[in-house]
Formats: sequence, structure tokens, C-alpha cells
Amino acid sequence: MKADLHIHSLYSNDGELGIPEILKNCHKNGVDTFSITDHNCVGGSREAMRLAAVEEGINFIPGIEIDCNYKGCDLHLLAYQIDLKSDDFDTLEYSVRRRHMDAIPQMISNLEQLGIVIDRDELMKKSGEEPPTGELFAELLIQNPNQHSNPRLKPYLPGGERSDMPLINFYLDFFAQGKPAYVKIDHLDFKEAVALVRNNGGIPIVAHPGLNLEGREEVVNELMDHGAAGLEVFNNYHNNKQVAYFAGETSKRGALMTCGSDFHGKNKPLISLGQYNFLESYRDYLEGSVSSILNFQRDKPIK
Repeated sequence: MKADLHIHSLYSNDGELGIPEILKNCHKNGVDTFSITDHNCVGGSREAMRLAAVEEGINFIPGIEIDCNYKGCDLHLLAYQIDLKSDDFDTLEYSVRRRHMDAIPQMISNLEQLGIVIDRDELMKKSGEEPPTGELFAELLIQNPNQHSNPRLKPYLPGGERSDMPLINFYLDFFAQGKPAYVKIDHLDFKEAVALVRNNGGIPIVAHPGLNLEGREEVVNELMDHGAAGLEVFNNYHNNKQVAYFAGETSKRGALMTCGSDFHGKNKPLISLGQYNFLESYRDYLEGSVSSILNFQRDKPIK
């Protein structure tokens, strides 16, 4: 079994590929068990459920990635085997989209105070009906030759020290929590997010905890005490020390450990579907966890 339980499609406002292309990538990369975990929406999972039902040799697990907050720290909660027909997730999507849109003027203002000016009309036109992402800010700025003399943008231009994945790096450097252009959005409390998942028949898993909790990794035990069924142990953000720590904490509890690339496409060009940091010594435990999730009250394909 080769699984990737953290994949974003174009249903995420920062994803690139449609579901048919993702299915082709799964076959190409040898992934036989996958989940679509778009940000705060289940449209991608609904489509994938229909398409995967007629695919040979591949298993699909319905999923979503929910923005939430725990004691002032922004987190992401993965949820598997949720009821895709529930209106709760449509309500969540609408609420999060509105809050993100409300934050855009302050994001623009914060950048301007740093000497980075973006064309608001172009930004909104490019984003369409979706709230512009930090990566879209970066894309428009980097594509504008008039911005190339700005010293704050030079690290993201070709040859710059942050040019390996310039779009996501710009987001992480400016809009992530604690960074100079960050705007606080009132997301669900972590316990509320867990309740939302469990009330809809799902399995809540903390996404890439080492990314959000760097330096405070022990907080994952509180999160599991508060209802998380396990941790995303294997991904492209955890170093070997973090992987070993999170694997140890989940296995001590008999909790679930999962794996995922956090594939987005062009926004994270160094991340390929089906690839992530992994420790061979936990293969059997991981495969047992994925099997448990796969066989947990699986929904019927949506008509």
C-alpha cells in the first residue's frame, strides 16, 4: 500500500489540478490510497468519490482540511470519512470564505506599510469569486517587472534564496502567523472543529503539527486529549527528529498516524504527489492506521 492522505485540488483556492488529473498522478506515482483534503470545502472530495468509484486499483477516502485555532495558535485539522452530504461543510466553506475576503483589505494595507504595493483590482480580478491567497499576491508581484527592484521581493525572484518555491515561501514569510503582514482570522476553536468532524461521522487528525507547533511539539498530546484521533506524522515539513517524536507519541497511545504530501501543484513545486518524509521502522503501524481509516464506515458513492 502506498497512501497519500493530504492532497489539494483546484477546489482549494490555492490548488492547481482538477480531480481527473490528480487521479492520473496517483496512478503515475504508484499511489493506491488517496484522500482529497481541500481547505474548508468538500467539493473536491465529492467529485473524487464519484470518479474513484469506477477506477481500478485505487482506494479513495473522503476528506477535508479545516482551519482552526488552539490557544491562539493557528492549526489545520484533517478529517477523514466525513459525511459528504452534510450541509455543515457547505456552511463552513461559506463562513471561511467570507472571513478570508474580509481580511483582504488589511492584508493589502499591511504589505503597503512594508513597501510592497499590489494592484487591488488586478488581484481581485485574478482571484475571481475566491478570496485571493497569499500565493496569488506573490504570483502577481513576481510577474510584475516594476516590482523587481523592490529589495523585499528579490529573495523570491529567480536565483534568490527563497526562489525554490517562491509563492508558498512568500506566504510563509509575510502572511503566516507571526509574520509582518499576518491578519488574524477568527477560525473555529480546535475543540469545535473536532466536534464538527465527529458529529459528521469523521476521523479528526492534526495536520503537519511540526509546522504549526515548531518548538512546542509536546502540545500534540493536549490535542489528542481534546479529541484528535491521531497525527499526520509523515509529510514534507517534519524533520527526522519531529517524525520520530510524533510517531512515538501516537504509537504510545495507540492513536492513528497518517501520511500526506500536502500536494498543491504550482504553489509548492518541490512537493510531488505521493512523496513525503518517512521512517521505514513505522511502516507496519502506518499501514495499519491507513487501513483502519479506509475501512471505517465508508460512505457510498454520491449519485
